[in-house]
Amino acid sequence: MAGISAAAVIGAGAALVNMGTASAATTNLIANPGFESGLSNWSCTAGSGATVSSPVHSGSTALKATPSNSDTGQCTQTVSVQPNSQYTLSAWVQGSYVYIGATGTGGTDPSTWTPGTSGFQQLSVNFTTGASTRSVTVYTHGWYGQPVYYADDVTLTGPGGSTTTPPTTPPTTPPTTPPTTPPTTPPTTPPTTPPTTPPTSPPAGNLPKHVVTGYWQNFNNGATVQTIAQVQNQYDIIAVAFADATTTPGAVSFTLDPSLGYSVAQFKADIAAKQAAGKKVIISVGGQNGTISIRDSASATNFANSVYSLMQTYGFNGVDIDLENGIDSTYMPQALRALSAKAGSSLIITMAPQTIDMLSAGSDYLATALKIKDILTIVNTQYYNSGSMNGCDGGVYSQGTVDFITTLACTAIQAGLSPAQIGIGTPASTSAAGSGYVSPTVVNNALDCLAKGTGCGTFKPSTTWPTIRGAMTWSTNWDASAGNTWSNSVGAHVHGMP
Repeated sequence: MAGISAAAVIGAGAALVNMGTASAATTNLIANPGFESGLSNWSCTAGSGATVSSPVHSGSTALKATPSNSDTGQCTQTVSVQPNSQYTLSAWVQGSYVYIGATGTGGTDPSTWTPGTSGFQQLSVNFTTGASTRSVTVYTHGWYGQPVYYADDVTLTGPGGSTTTPPTTPPTTPPTTPPTTPPTTPPTTPPTTPPTTPPTSPPAGNLPKHVVTGYWQNFNNGATVQTIAQVQNQYDIIAVAFADATTTPGAVSFTLDPSLGYSVAQFKADIAAKQAAGKKVIISVGGQNGTISIRDSASATNFANSVYSLMQTYGFNGVDIDLENGIDSTYMPQALRALSAKAGSSLIITMAPQTIDMLSAGSDYLATALKIKDILTIVNTQYYNSGSMNGCDGGVYSQGTVDFITTLACTAIQAGLSPAQIGIGTPASTSAAGSGYVSPTVVNNALDCLAKGTGCGTFKPSTTWPTIRGAMTWSTNWDASAGNTWSNSVGAHVHGMP
C-alpha cells in the first residue's frame, strides 16, 4: 500500500464507448467536461470545488478540489444513459489518491484511482448499465486530509439517454445514505449527493478517530483471568477470543470457558456495560489453532448467519478475522458482505493478519481487506512472531524495531488501504508472544513516525498519515499480568493523538 501523499487528482476525462453496434453514438455525454464553464453541471461537496487556469490538461481551465479532514472533495454529475449498454468513463487527473467512478449503473459500479502522479494522468473504467438504468452519476474525489487534486477533460462515451434534462435526483440504484463522517475505508461507491452539513459524529461504528484494540482470552493460559468488566478502560475495542468451529462448514459458535467461572448472564451484562461506556465488543474468529474454513458460497453463508446469530445472542458489535492458517480471498469477502447486509452500517470488522499475510496486494489477507475496504474497520497486523520481512522501500527489516512496524504499515497503505484502517499489533508483554515484543515506547514512536514523521528509525515514510488508526495488543489478560503497562502507555498516547 503506497502512502497517501498528495491530493488525489481525479476527474479528468471520462470516455464512454458503446460496445454494442458500430453505428452507436460515441459523443461525450458529460456536460461541461473540461470545466470551461466553471462548475456548471457539477456538484462538489462542502464547497470543495473550484476552477483554475493552471494546471490544465487542455483548454483554459480545470477542476481544483480540496479535500479536508472530513470531506473527500467529491464532484459529481448525473448523466442520462440507456439500459443494457456499455460505457467508458475517463478523466485526466493530477494528484494522489484520486478516484473516478460511477454509481447507479444497475450493475457493478466501477471505480479506479491513482496512488499519485505529478502530472496529468488518464484514468478509465468500463461498465454496463442494468436493464432499467436510465441515469448514472459519475464522480471524482480525493481522500480525507490530503492535498488538492485536479481533474480535466472528463468523458463518458456510449449511447446517449433521453434528450430531456438529466435528473437531479440520485441514480436509480443509489448507495446507502451518504455518510456524515469519513468512512474508515475509501468508499467504492461514494455518496451521490453532497452532505448538507459538516460531519459531527465519529467515524463508522461510533469509534474515536484513533482506537486501541485488545484481545480478551476465553481461556486460562497463565495470564490474569478477567471478566469483560475488568478489562482496562483504555481499550476501545475488545475482541473476545475465540469463536469455535462447528460441524457445519463455515459456521461458528461460542461457549464461555467453564474454568473462568463466568456466567453467561454476567458476560452479557458486562458487554452491555462496556458498550454503554462507549466501547465495542466483538467476537474473534480463528487464532493460532483456529480451523474455520470458508472456501465456497455455502460456507460463506453459514459463516455470516452464525456470526450474526452470536451478535444477537451476546450483543457483539461485530467480528474479528484472525484465521492464521489462511483465508480465501474470494469467499471470505462474500461472507463478510453477507454479514454486513444483515448487521448494517454499524458493523465492526477487524482483522489480525500475520505480517507474512500482508506483504503484497496478492497476499490472501491483504487481497481480502482490499475487496471489503468500504466496510472494513481496522487491520491490526501482528508485527511479531515474524522474523525479518521486506518493507515498502524494498529493504529488509527485523521484527522488534520501529522500522519493522512503520515500513510494513507503509506497505499496507501503499496497497490501497486507508491509513485510518491501519493498526499496529504488538504483544502486551514478553510472555504474550514467542518473539517480537517491543516496549510501549517503540509502539508510540512508530505511531508518531507514521502520523507526523517523528520518532522514526532509519526508515522514514515519504509522507505522513495523521489518520493512522491506532494499536492492538495480545492480550488484555497479559497486559493485566504486567500491571497494564502496555495499555496505560499506548492507550494514553493513542487517545492523545490529534
